[in-house]
Amino acid sequence: MKTLDIDLVSDVVCPWCAIGVARLEQALGQLDDVEARLRWHPFLLNPDLPAEGRDMVDHLAAKYGKTPDQIHASQQQIIAAAHELGLHFERAAERRSYNTFDTHRVLHYAREAGVDQAFNKQLFDAYFGDAGNPTDPALLVAIGRSLGLEGETIAAILESDRYAEEVQAEIDRYRQLGVTAVPAFIIEQRYLISGAQPPEALADGLRQIAEESATSAAT
Repeated sequence: MKTLDIDLVSDVVCPWCAIGVARLEQALGQLDDVEARLRWHPFLLNPDLPAEGRDMVDHLAAKYGKTPDQIHASQQQIIAAAHELGLHFERAAERRSYNTFDTHRVLHYAREAGVDQAFNKQLFDAYFGDAGNPTDPALLVAIGRSLGLEGETIAAILESDRYAEEVQAEIDRYRQLGVTAVPAFIIEQRYLISGAQPPEALADGLRQIAEESATSAAT
């Protein structure tokens, strides 16, 4: 069994990140001799938004220069892709756009505790499934407590600048490495797979990387 280290650069307000993770899990399910050690890293899709966020359609229209009809059509395509994977995207069209820097500071704490993957997935459900605010302290504390974290510690993180330097350093590092869009999967710190690729394509890529890694180790 070959274990691949996969660094995932992601933002919890990125629908394709949720879809990409689900497709990665499907791809790994197709491989009998490959498993993954997944590590999550922060990315900011909306670094300039205020704390209260912004209407999603207005934000995407300003960011990409699309009409509301074009945005609604693309969002329906995203929702359909998510539903094919069994993801909870029922209220995705109602969500607002947010700057998630503080959320990533809490996720850094969750990573230290070994529950960052579960935390990210619960945030995906809350944001896309319930149109919740992923920066809401009450939501972050509730999710943290459900995963065995100290709610008081999460509240203290949000009331301070704890982990701000670490999170910013990671964001800067992956931008310097050329990551400008998410999801980005960096395999074995050498191979970059960008976007939410179909499971079959991911499986083929992971299989090839595993074979190349095994050959390199043997020489």
